[in-house]
Amino acid sequence: MADIFRQYGADFRQRLPLLPEQRRVMQAIEVCRTSVLGGHLEQCDSCSYQRVAYNSCRNRHCPKCQALAQRRWLEARLADLLPVPYFHVVFTLPEQLAMVALQNKRVVYNLLFSAAAKTLLTIARDPKHLGAELGFLAVLHTWSQTLRHHPHLHCVVPGGGLSLNGQQWISCRPHFFLSVKVLARLFRRLFLQGLQLAFDNGQLRFHGSLTYLAQPEAFARLLRSLRARNWWVYAKPPFAGPAQVLAYLGRYTHRVAISNHRLRSCHAGAVTFSWKDYARNNYHALMTLSTDEFMRRFLLHVLPRGFQRLRQFGLLANRHRRAKLQRCRALLFAPNSAAPITLPSLLCLTPPPDLRRCPACQTGSMQQLVQLAPTDCLYHPLLQPPPLTLDSS
Repeated sequence: MADIFRQYGADFRQRLPLLPEQRRVMQAIEVCRTSVLGGHLEQCDSCSYQRVAYNSCRNRHCPKCQALAQRRWLEARLADLLPVPYFHVVFTLPEQLAMVALQNKRVVYNLLFSAAAKTLLTIARDPKHLGAELGFLAVLHTWSQTLRHHPHLHCVVPGGGLSLNGQQWISCRPHFFLSVKVLARLFRRLFLQGLQLAFDNGQLRFHGSLTYLAQPEAFARLLRSLRARNWWVYAKPPFAGPAQVLAYLGRYTHRVAISNHRLRSCHAGAVTFSWKDYARNNYHALMTLSTDEFMRRFLLHVLPRGFQRLRQFGLLANRHRRAKLQRCRALLFAPNSAAPITLPSLLCLTPPPDLRRCPACQTGSMQQLVQLAPTDCLYHPLLQPPPLTLDSS
């Protein structure tokens, strides 16, 4: 990704109007782990091998900066897992709303979170369905496999919840969570109510081909057409256990649009990448786009500054999470229940590479000698003659 932006990004920014946050993301990815950001000199304490390690941009959209953040987040979430089946529930916005969401990202994405969360919590608390309080996490995705704008919310939900009086754990039916038809109808109503309120409060902005929606009559017609169609909510079968939940989260939490391993080539102004065709039984195919179109699609998924795309609700909300999870475990680990599950033993993650091990002798440890400012990197003898954007990754 960095190579594509370095080669074609400057010309792309000059020719096309971009939002400030999109420009910041492009420039951050271009200079990530290069001499532009400075770094430090390391030396092996065994064989005296030396290397220069450049600083990361730490931008959350950068494909090279998410591995450590992902691992730390997963380790923190390990303590929240319960020894029960987990379901995967997806809330998707209709295609008619995709452009509205693109021009009003903060408002529409926040509304997607709130409507989906209220839908799950409301239906679950209803005694006709479950009669319990849920605790779940939600991850926003705005892309399809081909990088088109496709806003949807992935929710990882335990198969049950704490009774409303807090005295028992209530499990859902085996291999069945909640009625997706009921969820879809309530989600549609709550989202459209919130969208109408945002329009009435002047929080929505419309540009280009959507300018006509600024008129109340046109906006009302849009809402009527959305109410008349079925909305899509999908609940996958339960995960096999906490280990599979973590494996799933590891793929979905800290990835934005596309990872570097899906990029196959960039040649003669075209980018080729792999994608999974769900309509053809998950067939792995290749797609080639012009560099302009590829960069445009990638930048569609840049989030507003400070926007949180990972959120927790219900039992997992920060205010009462510890106390309520302790209560859930006490009920699940009752004497007449199954033996307690040792959650750390289920953390099936690949051990991180030892970045301190010397790549030359494989026995020593790399020790930091000196910090290097960007100008120091340019003149250090290890980097003679140094290209300005030499990438140490």
